[in-house]
Amino acid sequence: MNVEIAPVDEHTGPARHFRIRLSATARGARLARHLAAEQLTSWGWPYDSDGNRTASLLVAELAANAVRHGRARGRDFALRLTLYAADATLRIEVTDARPDRSPPLPGTLTPADADTESGRGLLLVESLSTHWGATAGDPYTKTVWCEVALACRT
Repeated sequence: MNVEIAPVDEHTGPARHFRIRLSATARGARLARHLAAEQLTSWGWPYDSDGNRTASLLVAELAANAVRHGRARGRDFALRLTLYAADATLRIEVTDARPDRSPPLPGTLTPADADTESGRGLLLVESLSTHWGATAGDPYTKTVWCEVALACRT
């Protein structure tokens, strides 16, 4: 699979969508996580389910990266959730304003030193998602995405 191109044809059936623009601040990143958890609850995966917890963590990591590494003065970031109900797969997309700052390619991440306080977010994304990547759809933005199997509803 080419990680630069987001897989879109492997899911069939109806999908549910949620999209919001948020300020590229720590507050915006926290809000992204809370809104994702609330949206998943409304779709049938309650706060205390493993699927909701995992998806919320992935949203938090991608949103924090968008704020930290993808921030451009005066520009927001966007969160998009797409639920493919037929196979209970959630696609998470976070779009920021820095296409010039691409993350490392999947499979090339190296563990952070034990004494550092950061550098583990994409490792979590890689280990918890079924696949992930980044794409630049236009000259002004990039989208980092991942997909996660939510398992059965509880």
